Amino acid sequence: MKNIVLIGGSYGIGLELTKVLQNSHNVYVASRTNENLSNLNVTHIPFDVLCDTLDASLLPDVIDGLVYFPGSINLRPFRGLKSETFESDMQINFFSMVKVIQTLLPQLTASQQSSIILYSTVAVKMGMPFHTSVAASKGAIEGFAKSLAAEYAPKIRVNVIAPSLTDTPLAEKFLSNDEKKEKTALRHPLKRFGTPNDIAQMTNFLLNENSSWISGQIFHVDGGMSSLLTNA
Repeated sequence: MKNIVLIGGSYGIGLELTKVLQNSHNVYVASRTNENLSNLNVTHIPFDVLCDTLDASLLPDVIDGLVYFPGSINLRPFRGLKSETFESDMQINFFSMVKVIQTLLPQLTASQQSSIILYSTVAVKMGMPFHTSVAASKGAIEGFAKSLAAEYAPKIRVNVIAPSLTDTPLAEKFLSNDEKKEKTALRHPLKRFGTPNDIAQMTNFLLNENSSWISGQIFHVDGGMSSLLTNA
């Protein structure tokens, strides 16, 4: 079985992926909490990306897959955003992710071919109002991923999933009632918003052997929003 490390994974998409992987891989979840993991076949490592340095010795010598989940959604007009908001979003979305990958690089390169999965947002491609801060930090991830994929091919595959709004705790305030849910669904050509399972299944594909000839790609799992224009 492969060794898969999830940075974050105790709720939302991470928890859904943990459930998908737990019976077919050795899964290690490094996260602040483990309240949803007690009945799952995983190893939990207490870790806060904003406060802690990840202890690589707590993980196996060979890591076959790494998924980084921590992120933020700050949707506000640009004129009201302070520089500290941009710095905070860059810290959790990008700089902490870079630090984790650098820490685990020896174990990732010890695999015959490891896979790194990162997350962006549909707003990087489309350009949406009120998304300047999150789109900036997620855009950095897309550029980073392509360069890293080129530098470490064929030893490490690196891919990015760019979802539209997905029903997770992070997006709870945007889907907090039926009216918001209906409006969000109707904005997508497929007439629904995303579920954690939608993104978890794509992540699982990019971790397994069926995607062994794929690297350096940005996958838009977004209900068609980034590429389709349909009638209402």
